[in-house]
Amino acid sequence: MRHRFRARTAADRGYTFVELLVVTSILLILASAAMPLAKVTATRQREVELRRALREMRTAIDRFKDAADLQQIGPLEIKAGSEGYPADLDTLVEGVAANNDATGRKLKFLRRIPIDPMTRKTEWGLRSYQDDPTATRWGGQNVFDVYTTFEGTALDGSKYRDW
Repeated sequence: MRHRFRARTAADRGYTFVELLVVTSILLILASAAMPLAKVTATRQREVELRRALREMRTAIDRFKDAADLQQIGPLEIKAGSEGYPADLDTLVEGVAANNDATGRKLKFLRRIPIDPMTRKTEWGLRSYQDDPTATRWGGQNVFDVYTTFEGTALDGSKYRDW
């Protein structure tokens, strides 16, 4: 007796249930391995953005202080007891009158207040020159330094607030 094998038709072609389970299992394993890596990459990117924003604002504060020390800023723009630092971050954006400039030109130090990538707000922690370095509240006299108000810990183990 001779058995004939019939040719597979288009209806017979396809994947078996077992093959689909194996492929799905492999995809789940790969996806579960990729998720933590994606989270670390996203956190690392936000940390890079935070460092850039802090550097940008601190550079603007330093440029304001240098301009005040070189008397490039009008005397009416510098508050007594401010040590030559800006009164707030908005002062860096709005600008101050340049000394001996009859045209009314303003010296601006920031285009805008950067968004904190950790809190996604433009609210930053501020320190004045007169504040204790470990103070958690701004004294209000001037802006000597900025920091994020986010309470988390960085990938390197340091606190974001200490950056």
